[in-house]
Amino acid sequence: MTADPVPAIPFDHRRHDIDALRALAFLFVILYHVGMYYVADWPWHLKSPHAAEWLQWPMRILNLWRMDLVFLISGVSLGFLSRGQGTWGLLRSRGLRLMLPLAFGMAVIVPYQAYAQGVANGMVAPGFGAFLLRYLSMAQPWPKQAFDGAEFGITWNHLWYLPYLFTYTALVALTLPLWKSAAGQRLRGAFNGLRGWKLLLLPVVPLLVFTMLLASRFPATHNLVRDFHLHSLYFTMFLYGYWMGVDTGVWKELERLRRVSLALAVAVIATFIALRTGMKSPPPGLLMDTLRMLYLWLAVATILGHGHRHLNRPWPWLRWANESVYPWYVLHQTLIIAGVTLLAPLALGPVMEPALLVALTLLGCWLLTDGLIRRTDLLRPLFGLKLRPRAAPSSAARKQALRPEPGLRSPSPRA
Repeated sequence: MTADPVPAIPFDHRRHDIDALRALAFLFVILYHVGMYYVADWPWHLKSPHAAEWLQWPMRILNLWRMDLVFLISGVSLGFLSRGQGTWGLLRSRGLRLMLPLAFGMAVIVPYQAYAQGVANGMVAPGFGAFLLRYLSMAQPWPKQAFDGAEFGITWNHLWYLPYLFTYTALVALTLPLWKSAAGQRLRGAFNGLRGWKLLLLPVVPLLVFTMLLASRFPATHNLVRDFHLHSLYFTMFLYGYWMGVDTGVWKELERLRRVSLALAVAVIATFIALRTGMKSPPPGLLMDTLRMLYLWLAVATILGHGHRHLNRPWPWLRWANESVYPWYVLHQTLIIAGVTLLAPLALGPVMEPALLVALTLLGCWLLTDGLIRRTDLLRPLFGLKLRPRAAPSSAARKQALRPEPGLRSPSPRA
């Protein structure tokens, strides 16, 4: 089945649901990383003495789709951006917006995470100034396993999403003539023409095949050149988003199926949990892989469908969230680590401490972003923000930018 020709969507409109879902997805990332400090038996930079085993299942249920959703949303945004730019324009604009914050983050934001982990491991001497000089010079090798990425001398830690996203963007940009060819349009049309059960099941097939072939051989590492299994999943979801971006029919169908996909996602993850906890020996790999990939896609489809139904409007907070989400992403994990070092000696217990840690992280992100980064032209590009316009747009222009689109033809934001 192929989709009808995609109707033209005005360039000056935005997809408010995608904006909102991006902001909410990265908020989940912040909460997830706070949870990583408290979940038992999962390695992270620092671990709490209050680590709890019961957190493993909530974290696993979230982990099975959280970054896949983020990459799909990024693909949607690229689908809209590529309408007005060619290969080199995309590479130039996206490269600057992704690689400059990565370089700045690795040099300025991330080092404290590595320092705190190294001190906690007993492999780095206290004294952040001396650590930073050695870290930035890369003149001496670090002790083995001093901190995550110590073997490379410098690390990107939670900023791994940026080089992954640039790599996928570059792959699409360099093959843009292929995607715009008749064959590429037929492939896009075939995907966007999926309806009913086909839309809920067929996108799972490539994810399952890649998992069967690669998962056991290439466990997740966030090493860009060796993370083949995660690349296969993330890039596939990125392509799905790229294909879906400007199409209106597939979004309408996801909205129509939102309750069905939710019921199926709940049933699949409940079965997955029952099999994992109710059997003495691990279930067959194919069965568990099938359930995991089914749940991944059904959860994402549910979020997209409900988001398109309920979030596609110009929320008052959306303009602020659009400009805050990137700096919050860059800052949040270092602020979590700083909050841990501040709160852990106070021994506040397993309820008060995590609540305060979340509050301090969010407060720190807000203060640094709204109080400093967004106000400073020198800092804005270092956190992925455009320079402020010299003159504010007229009230008529603002109303036009925020006007909701009729029906389902709601436009998309940038990544």
